[in-house]
Amino acid sequence: MPLIELTEVAKRYRVGEQEIAALDGVNLSIEAGEYAAIIGPSGSGKSTLMHLLGCLDTPTSGRMMIDGVDASRASGNQLSELRNRKIGFVFQSFNLLPKFNVLQNVELPMIYAGLRAAERRQRALAAIERVGLSNRVKNTPLQLSGGQMQRVAIARALVNDPRIIFADEPTGNLDSTTGESILALFHELNVQGRTIVLVTHDKDIAARTPRRIEMRDGKIVAGNL
Repeated sequence: MPLIELTEVAKRYRVGEQEIAALDGVNLSIEAGEYAAIIGPSGSGKSTLMHLLGCLDTPTSGRMMIDGVDASRASGNQLSELRNRKIGFVFQSFNLLPKFNVLQNVELPMIYAGLRAAERRQRALAAIERVGLSNRVKNTPLQLSGGQMQRVAIARALVNDPRIIFADEPTGNLDSTTGESILALFHELNVQGRTIVLVTHDKDIAARTPRRIEMRDGKIVAGNL
């Protein structure tokens, strides 16, 4: 069974009297251990698809299976548990809490998961070391560079040992050299067996991934093999 499987998934929004189809009958299958990029122009539906895959939203119709769980019919609590246990999310804007230091930011998902303080600290420190920031544990986000903040976000995504990491334009706010280091980290995580799906509008970045899923007008037009 695929790790991710979407069948005729649609997402529609109503704006006044008009109904807009952000996704229109999407079929998609992603196997465990894949490294894929979702690409397409603005308005193609790629960010909507990413939000559905990350269980931040639910489809209007169709079926969405994530690691054997029917996320399209899950309750809010079930989606929260699925996000916390099986999914790591990395955002373009980092989404770090400015008053928390690096350690505290990375510990957050484990607080929601109900882990004890000693285990939270141990796992957070291991994740921070993994992304090369052991010397920045007590720094707040404002004391870090953009690349360092993105590494903190990746450490936070890793601490609950998720099966899937979703990254939405993860290098969008970074210079090219820093972006390269972040892409190298994703590649390393994939080699270690992590399933990674990233959204990007940059074809050069997408070319670095073994699989490219191209979207246009709410549909997948290439890469769904």
